[in-house]
Amino acid sequence: MEYIQIGTIVNTHGLRGELKIRSSSDFDEIRYRPGSTVYIYCSGSYLRCQVAAFRVHQEFSLVSFEGLEDINLVEKYKGCPVCIEKDARHQLPEGEYYMDELVGLEAKDEDGNLIGTVTAVEETNGAQNNLRVRRDDGRDVLIPNIPEFVRGISIENGIITIHVEEGLL
Repeated sequence: MEYIQIGTIVNTHGLRGELKIRSSSDFDEIRYRPGSTVYIYCSGSYLRCQVAAFRVHQEFSLVSFEGLEDINLVEKYKGCPVCIEKDARHQLPEGEYYMDELVGLEAKDEDGNLIGTVTAVEETNGAQNNLRVRRDDGRDVLIPNIPEFVRGISIENGIITIHVEEGLL
């Protein structure tokens, strides 16, 4: 089974086993709906957990799990990733992609010349995410993930087409 990370447990909250989660998902209301299943990755294995309660507090998801409603039972999960099964991921509209789908794709210019390989999609505090592209010489370049630069994405062919302007690379 393949899992994808949707957040990281950063701390406990209160005495009743609530966990403070820094989310990396846009679908927290769905992911943490009471009765939903998520997995905590801890000590090399995935612990299946059923959501008991969910709420948002100061930009963090506060989640408690069935059978783990005590701070003493959940303290050991601080710093652990929260995951879902990859097959449980929502289908996105055409033209939208999950960040992990872009990692590993070859970035090519509009003439088909290899720029490098996408190694990460980095979130910014600004309006767009950046693609971190590793060049053949080992240097990394950041390319804004906006239509002015990203002209096409083909997951099937493993290619992102980039419009290169002076100073971009």
